[in-house]
Amino acid sequence: MNIGNREMRVVMGALLDKRHYLAGLNMLRVYQRPLDAFNRYLLGRGDYPAEIPITTSAGNLTLSVYSYHDILTLNEIFCRKDYRAFKDDQVIVDFGSNVGISAAYFLTSAPNSFCYLFEPFLLNVDRLKRNLQPFEGRYALSEVAVGEQDAQVEFGWEDSGRYGGVGQKTGKYVSVPCRDSNRILKEVIARHGKIDILKIDIETLERQVTERIPIEMARVIDRLYVEYQFDSNPLASTHACRLGGTVTQFVNKDPNLRHGKQAM
Repeated sequence: MNIGNREMRVVMGALLDKRHYLAGLNMLRVYQRPLDAFNRYLLGRGDYPAEIPITTSAGNLTLSVYSYHDILTLNEIFCRKDYRAFKDDQVIVDFGSNVGISAAYFLTSAPNSFCYLFEPFLLNVDRLKRNLQPFEGRYALSEVAVGEQDAQVEFGWEDSGRYGGVGQKTGKYVSVPCRDSNRILKEVIARHGKIDILKIDIETLERQVTERIPIEMARVIDRLYVEYQFDSNPLASTHACRLGGTVTQFVNKDPNLRHGKQAM
């Protein structure tokens, strides 16, 4: 049995999670048309594509969404705060930028930040550029997948554009360039000396990319937000983490890094 687009078990589970009550309150603050937002998010109603005006810490912003799945993403990021950012964050790396909703959150929440974005699927790239027009000059976009090596890889995609990934079995595939995740991190750290936020949502390779981060790099990454349910902490020598939920949050144990306990 479903309620809107959601299975009953998912809805009942959500009633026990305090994050969803916080998200519900934030929906009233974030969406300029909250009734429309609740109808889309809870009941799966509404036509797409759609323009969704929201209120951010940097002012008003309109984001283009292309499916119900984009509404889920917008709510998870702007209302549930799955990837919490702070106003003094400066260096952000986003593996799996999709249509730019996460980047829009980072860029509005941290007004002096610069984002390194990675998205290989051309349909998403075009949509991302449209959503991030107000932030030109504050991000660098690499139209590549992220994985364990530099290579040409098979990227599985589906119509929503949300769930594609390297090795993802979707029935629809395209060949895309892939870059070694550690090589990317090494380049960013060499340029800035640190990374405030590393977000990893690349469908199928989140665990591998997280586990292979060398300890010397992990030491200068303040927070990681990984769209994967880990059974144990693969970065235990440098980071504390919150297990459970769809996003695992890692925060650096170094007391000289700013935001550890706040992010948890």
